[in-house]
Amino acid sequence: QVQLTESGGGLVQAGGSLRLSCVASGRDFIDYAMAWFRQAPGKEREFVAAIRWSGGNTYYADSVKDRFTISRDYAQNTVFLQMNSLKPEDTAKYYCASDWVGLGRTWFDAPNRQYEYWGQGTQVTVSS
Repeated sequence: QVQLTESGGGLVQAGGSLRLSCVASGRDFIDYAMAWFRQAPGKEREFVAAIRWSGGNTYYADSVKDRFTISRDYAQNTVFLQMNSLKPEDTAKYYCASDWVGLGRTWFDAPNRQYEYWGQGTQVTVSS
């Protein structure tokens, strides 16, 4: 049974940092991509960042580029989202997602892909 478990959310002041973690279990994810999405109250869910397990290619939404960094740790089967220079508009529930993309480094449509697996989310609140 595949499980994605997020952690690391919390309350932080504007300009601060948080690191989110997503522990993946239940299968071998080597040919999968991992992504972070977020959803604020009253808004649609939006793509934040993605990474391939095998090739390490990364993708970012323009709104978080140069502030957020996605990375993965094979030994811990964990994907991280380092969030720096946080803004009040980053306040949302952050979700980890995963989908099969095959091995290699070929491009895939990270923001619009229909991800198969989802976590329960972790809340991030940025105060002004």
